[in-house]
Amino acid sequence: MIIDATNLVIGRIAAYSAKKALLNEEVIIVNCDKAIITGTKDFIKAHYLERKERGHPYDGPFYPKMADRILRRTIRGMLPYKQERGKQAYSKIMCYIGVPLAYQNKEMSTVPKAHLSKLKTSNFMQLKEISQILGKGI
Repeated sequence: MIIDATNLVIGRIAAYSAKKALLNEEVIIVNCDKAIITGTKDFIKAHYLERKERGHPYDGPFYPKMADRILRRTIRGMLPYKQERGKQAYSKIMCYIGVPLAYQNKEMSTVPKAHLSKLKTSNFMQLKEISQILGKGI
């Protein structure tokens, strides 16, 4: 299953793809940098900067700065990743910035419940903007 994450809310994508991965399906998410996070810009910036600064530079915990890795980490939070079935499900999920050549001509699906048009608010940020704030922008 290939999901195009353009204008989709990352929490809803994460929940959907985690369920599919637990059912033993391969999940490939493309255009991760165009996925969105809801909330005010100040709150989102503060939240992700606090996650980045948490821990020790050598010992961790480490938080990703690239858009595709942020989405994959969000999905990991919805899986029992410390158990064997969660590790197997997590290994079946791949996230990409843009669309790789191998998946350009393939049929891509979307998650209708996760689309931007379903939101009642206009407060959101793209993952691309967050990764630029964290220091690994595209």
